[in-house]
Amino acid sequence: MKIAWKEMKKSKAKFMILGSIIFLVSFLTFIISGLANGLSQDNAALIKDLPDGQFYLDKDADQTYNLSKIDEDIQKKTLADNPDATAFSVQMGFVNDKDDKQHSVAFVASTDSNLFQNVKEGEIVLDSSLEEKGIRVGDVLTNNQFSGEFTVKGFVDQQKYSHAPVAFIQMKNYQEIYRVMEMQTLFIPGKDAPAISGLESFSNKEFLNAIPSYSAEQMSLNMIVWFLVIISGMLFAIFFYMMNVQKIGLYGILKAIGMKTMSLFKMIWYQMIVITIVALALSIILSQGFNFIAPEGMPFHLTMGTVLMLSAVFLVVGFIGATISGFQIKKIEPLQAIQQGEM
Repeated sequence: MKIAWKEMKKSKAKFMILGSIIFLVSFLTFIISGLANGLSQDNAALIKDLPDGQFYLDKDADQTYNLSKIDEDIQKKTLADNPDATAFSVQMGFVNDKDDKQHSVAFVASTDSNLFQNVKEGEIVLDSSLEEKGIRVGDVLTNNQFSGEFTVKGFVDQQKYSHAPVAFIQMKNYQEIYRVMEMQTLFIPGKDAPAISGLESFSNKEFLNAIPSYSAEQMSLNMIVWFLVIISGMLFAIFFYMMNVQKIGLYGILKAIGMKTMSLFKMIWYQMIVITIVALALSIILSQGFNFIAPEGMPFHLTMGTVLMLSAVFLVVGFIGATISGFQIKKIEPLQAIQQGEM
């Protein structure tokens, strides 16, 4: 380890360049991961905040929730057999405020349940983001498809759906707006949810993928994140390969005096770990600080769990990249390497 540390002190510029590149790649990875998580929350917090369970859609809906219509008899029987179950519907729409300004919302109606806000006819509970746009408790809102008026009864935090604030309304009001009597979805919390004839079941993750744009959006951002992680591993492999080529003569001398190949590998791993930990520490500090300076309204959500998971991946990928670059060390013959280094 002393040899590895002395080499890093002697070749500061080379190792600082590698460290700065790893820092920039890891920092960019954390930022994009935070944006991916933020957009995920902004797109489907309503569903992601539900406990683990099973969602049920009409089989004829072709796994598309907004085409699903749950038979009323099936709904009644399911809710009677499963006291914790609920039926709910979600549709995009809008409300007009007192100044006749339109606000896009995702209307949500459900049967009585602790999983969703329970409201009375003519009442509405909104996501808190609409409070920032000037709507207050007690305000009267309207909708062109609704004959009555909605009175704002309160706000809830982080309830978004398809990048729109959620508006909880009573089931009869929802049916009047959208001219439908059937609910779209059944949800039964718990792992032991039963199979229901005529309905197709989905886990929480599977149901999220049924939301338009959710899977495509997350797949694109996650691909960028993992490409950056792979690039970091390639950087380690290329950097240490070039360093090893330059040090063939030194490795030959070290082998000649009895140093084992494993000790040379440990030297490379030590250097990789030091560079990665320093770069990741700076990236973590700055990415967490980005939470406080991110522009208002930017969907950025980076948890410490995500940071630690990505950091572990960076270390593993860096280890693999550094190890691959060191395979040439095994092939070095001391005398040949010394002669090559003298040329």
